[in-house]
Amino acid sequence: MTAITKDMFHQFLRTAYPGGAGHPRALGFEFVSMDDNNGSLKLPYSADLAGDEDTGVLAGGAVTALLDHTAGLAVLAGMASPGFTATLDLRIDYQRPAEPGKALIAEAHCYKRTRTIAFVRAAAFHDDPGHPVATAQATFVMTELDGSAA
Repeated sequence: MTAITKDMFHQFLRTAYPGGAGHPRALGFEFVSMDDNNGSLKLPYSADLAGDEDTGVLAGGAVTALLDHTAGLAVLAGMASPGFTATLDLRIDYQRPAEPGKALIAEAHCYKRTRTIAFVRAAAFHDDPGHPVATAQATFVMTELDGSAA
């Protein structure tokens, strides 16, 4: 059996969102970028994701999912070897409505790790990271592919 290298794992992560299955694919997430401890995903605008048909503003759940997945990507990107994450805690501060018709970009940074826990900050915005739609603070548990502590 071939060992999965960090480079192989990163290549998988780069392709998992546009070609994957489940929640990210259903919402239409697109991979933007990734490096150690950082990740970025895009949520193209879709009227199907609007929380209010009259205004076209994206539903808060779509923004939450984008921030959660982007934060998880930042954790995975910085792991010493391939593994899994699970969200332990996610706090989101909505600062303004998402603008109808505009894609959202999320950027996340994993700023601290213990042996098994990762701490992340993230923001979702349209064009200007300094003018976010929402920000997030999250913690994740990390495990190796075999289920042991990361």
